Amino acid sequence: MGAFNREEGVTASSRIYDTLRQELVNGRFAAGEKLAISSLKERYGVGLSPLREALNRLAAYGLLIQENQRGFRVPRLAREELDDIADMRRELECMALERAIERGDAEWESELLAAAHRLKRADETPEKVDEWEAMHTRFHRTLVAPCGSVWLLRFIEQLHDQFDRYRRLAPNVPEVRRVLDAQHGELVNLALDRQVQAARDLMDDHIQRSYEVALGSFS
Repeated sequence: MGAFNREEGVTASSRIYDTLRQELVNGRFAAGEKLAISSLKERYGVGLSPLREALNRLAAYGLLIQENQRGFRVPRLAREELDDIADMRRELECMALERAIERGDAEWESELLAAAHRLKRADETPEKVDEWEAMHTRFHRTLVAPCGSVWLLRFIEQLHDQFDRYRRLAPNVPEVRRVLDAQHGELVNLALDRQVQAARDLMDDHIQRSYEVALGSFS
């Protein structure tokens, strides 16, 4: 019975972790907002123990700030932090993309084409924001997947979540969005053609344009 309860607790903690992670990235909670434990328990239908475990994990991940004896708070937005995140994305994603192009096999090429196709389909229904975000995340993960470093992929995933806190709060800029959407296809072509430097240059530009959109979160 004890083992069953522990397993059930781990499942609940993982569920609330995944849900809260998405809601924090999506801006469900305001920057700087203090999270009320009692409200979270009621909102997500979860016990105190798995909830606190999930909150501790999110604090370690950087999406929450743990305050001594005062619970958890959503990090505030800061221009200096966004600059740092964007710079690190350029460094790490360009490195990962170069390694992926050098190591990617035929199976990766097939998965990349499929991910690009799903993203392009999602581009046609921009009103379905959650679907587009999911396909966008899958595309970028697939693009660098064969880089050969689990830690590099973990750091990139964490940077994406932190970056998206800003990007998703920024106003939509349709003309930039069209360029970014087109660049996804260009990245695929360059990757499949094994044009490493051109792909790195385009990824750098892609992140820079996204960064310029994310700056709108301070408007």
